[in-house]
Amino acid sequence: MAMRSNGPILLSLPAFRGVTRRLILLSLLVFFALVVLSLGSRELSGSLLGAIVLSPQQALHWHLWQLLSYPFADLNLISVALSLLSLWFFGSALEDERGPRWMTEFFLAATIGGGLLASLLAYAAGERVEKLSVASVDYGMWPFVLALVLAFAYFHADQPLRFNFIFTLKAKYLAAIYLLFYLGAALIGGDRFGALVALSNALCGYVYLRLAPRRSIKTTASEKWFGLRNAYIRAKRRRAAKKFTVYMRKQGSDVNIDPSGRYIDPDEKSRNPNDRTWLN
Repeated sequence: MAMRSNGPILLSLPAFRGVTRRLILLSLLVFFALVVLSLGSRELSGSLLGAIVLSPQQALHWHLWQLLSYPFADLNLISVALSLLSLWFFGSALEDERGPRWMTEFFLAATIGGGLLASLLAYAAGERVEKLSVASVDYGMWPFVLALVLAFAYFHADQPLRFNFIFTLKAKYLAAIYLLFYLGAALIGGDRFGALVALSNALCGYVYLRLAPRRSIKTTASEKWFGLRNAYIRAKRRRAAKKFTVYMRKQGSDVNIDPSGRYIDPDEKSRNPNDRTWLN
């Protein structure tokens, strides 16, 4: 999907590929596995579900996989369908624009960071906050989807989104509707920990957007590493050229070396020194 257009974006399903596809397929795999297990043994299905949902009491006591597994744990068909459709649209759009590495890092930052932050806050609050305790649990893809919608609005706040030619809505207003609707439904239903997880995912996602480079942390780190390596090689070449110049002078011969440490052929002084094709 082309994201640089100034016109409205048609809210239709984009290409099904990349990290977004893997997240959706993994969510569907876990969903159907839980459904099949529940048909055979509700006890086994419940045990598996209890092991992968986010529980502050367990996640902060060495069940660290819950910080990554809870988005894939959900048994509500409507919730799974709507959250994965939203993930498909917004995730594919951002992944096409910013790359799969960025998408992977954003998912990990929002999901793990948000789950950890919410668990720490719930653990610190204890029973002092009504209906918010370490016994609370949360699961499902919605917290990450909310962070993803906010990221979409962060990059394309005034981008119009067209819904099946019926009406058009700017991305920033759609993000506000998503967030307020989810938080309202969670609070009305008494799920204060779920609302806290959603806000924590959104906050950690926003911090990643503010601190991370445009493409991805891994890409930028690789570029900086190769830049440092090339700078070291150039400095080493200049030192070697300087030593070679001193040595040749002791031998009674002068050589021409440019500031970059490249040898200049004395018989070809008319050449352009910036033409690297003739350098040895």
